[in-house]
Amino acid sequence: MKAIIVTNEAEGTAGMKLVEHPEPTPAMNEVIVQVHASGFTFNELEWPSTWTDRYDVSRTPAIPGHEFSGVVTALGYGTTGLSVGQRVFGLADWYRNGSLAEYIAIEARNLAPLPGDIDFTVGAALVMPGLTAWQGIFDHGKIQSGQSVIVHGAAGVVGSMAVQLAREAGAYIIGTGRANGRQTALDFGAHEYIDLDNEKLEDVGKVDLVFDVLGGDITTRSAGIIRAGGTLVTITGPSEARPVDGRTIDFIVEANRGQLTELAQRVRDGRLKTNVGNVATLENAIAAFAPNVTLTGKTIIRLRS
Repeated sequence: MKAIIVTNEAEGTAGMKLVEHPEPTPAMNEVIVQVHASGFTFNELEWPSTWTDRYDVSRTPAIPGHEFSGVVTALGYGTTGLSVGQRVFGLADWYRNGSLAEYIAIEARNLAPLPGDIDFTVGAALVMPGLTAWQGIFDHGKIQSGQSVIVHGAAGVVGSMAVQLAREAGAYIIGTGRANGRQTALDFGAHEYIDLDNEKLEDVGKVDLVFDVLGGDITTRSAGIIRAGGTLVTITGPSEARPVDGRTIDFIVEANRGQLTELAQRVRDGRLKTNVGNVATLENAIAAFAPNVTLTGKTIIRLRS
């Protein structure tokens, strides 16, 4: 099969290569999926799990990419709940070969059925951003109707999902980011927008929940605008920033079949839109990931038409 591999962490995307690679075989409780569309997270090549296994042993050459959609082509021993020919989408384990390949082996529990009226491109774009936003807003943020919520990076692929989910939950949404993201954030459902380069974050007053995808100084400043009992949720790693009489939670997104199913239903109902940007082929994927490429929306690699 064709696959993109990485072998040297120091090279970044410049070290990506399109090669012929052995097709995977399914182990117990696994399936093989013919990948139709795949996502790639921009900082994935900085994750230790891209380069080593759980025992810190090198696993290169590694196939990156973890979010994808496709069709089941084979079942491992003991696999239940899925069938050959079924459309699926899901999130692959961080420590295994990923989805920038024509086929992927994945635990069946990490997949959800992809309805026939959702395009494979939309399905792949829904996985990582959708699960991250869902878990940040609902599981960790415990959002409630009537609350005020700041979503940092509201025009981005994760932030735009968080804006939509939080608004549907009945919250008042204040998006933040650069000036050129204002209209995008408002289009996705933010009630207000703060240009972090030219407007002061602290001017919004106190809020109940902050969902942070930016990190650094923004995380620290966000802790100071959370009212008593509120929550700062971040995906940027452990932080010492703590709201007074509140809490800070950092988390890593996890595969969840039930949540993927909920997200897909919202797409079908028109309640949720993905933020898809560039769509490229596997042959053009490396160029699409180059750091000098201006990204707007989620880059999706479409392996089959």
